Amino acid sequence: MSTNFQTAVRSNVSHATRREAIDRLVAADERRNLALLVEMGGLRGEFRRRALEGLADCNANEQLEELAEDTTVDPSLRRRAAELS
Repeated sequence: MSTNFQTAVRSNVSHATRREAIDRLVAADERRNLALLVEMGGLRGEFRRRALEGLADCNANEQLEELAEDTTVDPSLRRRAAELS
């Protein structure tokens, strides 16, 4: 796992730092790590949505399609993934 991913999931970081870490994952085209963030139940919805939008920015259609079909992902995130794929 990358340092940015570890920062994004660490519990004792500020919201701004977490957002920046997710943005760096998008800039680095770390699709798998972004998809993992979307799948994580313990992460606040705003950060999961940011990771989902980041996948769209990376043109990660394969990951978006997988998330849209994954029944363990929150239904609203699944619908958004389907819209973005």
